[in-house]
Amino acid sequence: MKNNRKLTCIILALFLAFTASACAGKTGSENSGGVSDISTVVTVSEAPESDDTADSRDTEESKDTKDSSAPDKGTETVTTEGGLTMRITTHKSEYSDTNDLYDTIGDTAADADGWAEEKYYEAPESTAKHITKGELVTNDAMPRSTAAPSADAPTVYPTEELDPTVTTDPKLIIDEPYIPDEPTPQAGLLTAGEWNDNDNWGFFTNLVTANTVTFPSYGINPENRTKVTLHTSDNKPVMNAKVSVCKEDGTPLWTGVTNKNGTAFLFTQNDEHGAYLLAEFGDTKQQYDLHQKTPDTQQGQSTVTNDEYTLTFDSEGKAYKNTDIMFIMDATGSMSDEMLFLQSEFTAISEAAGDENTRYSVNFYRDKGDEFTTKCYDFTKDVKALQEKLNSESADGGGDTPEAVAEILEETIRKSNWDEESVKLAFMIFDAPPHEEAVQSLQTSVKAAAEKGIRLIPVISSGTERDTELFGRAVSIVTGGTYVFLTDDSGIGNSHLEPIIGSYKTEKLYDIIIRIIESYKQ
Repeated sequence: MKNNRKLTCIILALFLAFTASACAGKTGSENSGGVSDISTVVTVSEAPESDDTADSRDTEESKDTKDSSAPDKGTETVTTEGGLTMRITTHKSEYSDTNDLYDTIGDTAADADGWAEEKYYEAPESTAKHITKGELVTNDAMPRSTAAPSADAPTVYPTEELDPTVTTDPKLIIDEPYIPDEPTPQAGLLTAGEWNDNDNWGFFTNLVTANTVTFPSYGINPENRTKVTLHTSDNKPVMNAKVSVCKEDGTPLWTGVTNKNGTAFLFTQNDEHGAYLLAEFGDTKQQYDLHQKTPDTQQGQSTVTNDEYTLTFDSEGKAYKNTDIMFIMDATGSMSDEMLFLQSEFTAISEAAGDENTRYSVNFYRDKGDEFTTKCYDFTKDVKALQEKLNSESADGGGDTPEAVAEILEETIRKSNWDEESVKLAFMIFDAPPHEEAVQSLQTSVKAAAEKGIRLIPVISSGTERDTELFGRAVSIVTGGTYVFLTDDSGIGNSHLEPIIGSYKTEKLYDIIIRIIESYKQ
C-alpha cells in the first residue's frame, strides 16, 4: 500500500509540473514580444470576476506592497532574479477582444475575455534604469547596473509578498526604451583647452602668411608685433614697466606693460611706423632707437612682422603683490551652461587662487533691447557678496549673433576701479562677436587694456563662429593674455568650434583658470 501511495504521489507531481510548465510557456510566448529565451518563468493565476472582487481578497501584507500609483489589480505574481523583482498582475481591460486593441494602462494586449496583464519591475536604487517596454528579465536583458544571475540561481519565486531582502523603491515602470541621459550641467564638468599665440608666434605667422586666418578682426590687428624684454644690468627681469612704440614727434602708437618675465608686446597698424621705444618706471625713462625689419613678402600674401628687443633698463621695476581678477560674462540665453559654471565655481576659484591681496569683480552683458545691456560691479574682496550677485543672474535675451561686447569692454576696462599697482586679469566668457559698427569703441578699449596692463583672457563657449575665435585671439595677443576655448569632451551644451591651432591639452575649465591666475601672479 505504501508503494502504491508513493507511486500515486509521483504521478500526481509529474502531472502538476507538466501543467504548470505548459501554462508558463504559453504566457511567455504571448506576452514577451517574441522573446523565446526567457530565463524567468512567470505564472499568472486566474483573474477575479472584477477589480472590486480583487480588492476584497487583498491581504494586509499585499496591500502594503502595492504601488499606489498603479491601477487596481487582480491576482499578482512576484518573481525575483539578480536582485530585480518583477510583478505581473492581471486586470480587466476596457476592451473585450484583441483585434489591434491594447490596454491603455499596461500597454499589454487583452485576451478574448478582456483580461490583460500588466508588468512592472521593482529594484534596488542602484538598478534604477529604464528597460525596453514589454521586455521580460532574461540573462541577456538585465538593467545596465544589475549583473545576470548565476546558472544555479533559482529563477522562480511565486509568493504573496515581496522578498524582504529586496529594496522596492524606486519602482521601474516599463514605459520607454532606455536612453542615456546627457550630463547635467554642473560644477567641475566643463572642459577646455588653452593656446597662447604670443608663445607660438611662428605658428601664428604661418597661419597669416597662408591666409588661413585674416586680420584685422573687428578693428583689432595683431599682425605687426614688437616684442620688448627689459632686464637690469645683473639680468633680473624688470616687471610692470611701461613700454611704448612712438612716432618721431613723440606720439605713442601703442603702450604695453612688462609681465613677470619683463616682456611687453607692442602692436602697430600696417601704415604706422615707430621711430623709437620709450620705457619708463616711476621717474626712470629710457629711449631706444628702432631698426625696422622688412619681412619677406610674396605677392598676394599677408605678412607678419616680429621685431624683438632685449634692453637693459636702469630701474629694477617692482613686483605687485596685489591681484585684480575680473569676470566678464555674456548673460544671453545661449550661455546657461557657462553661467552655471561661474555660479558654481566662483567661490572655489577665489579660495584656490586668491589670498588677502586679491580683489574680484563680476560683470554681465546682453544686448541693446534686452532687459539690460551691461551690469557691472566694482572690485571687492567680499567674495560672499559677489557670489550672491552671481546667483541672482540668469542667462536670457540675445537672440541674434552680435552682442554688446563693445559696451561691456568700455564699462569694465575704461571705467572700473582697477588698482594701478596690481596684476590685472579679465576673463571674458562669451560665444558671440561684437557689432560691426562698434570698431572704434573696441579699438579704444583694447588699447586702454594694453596700456593699463590688463590681460584679456577670452573663454570662447559653445555654438560660436570663426569670427568670434579670431576676435578672441586678437584681443588676447595684443594685451599679453592667452586664449581659452571650451571643448566637446564634457558632453555638455552645443558643439564647440575647434580652433585653428596646434596641439593642446584638454583640461577642466576650473583647472585652466586656476593655472592661468597662478602663472600671472607676481
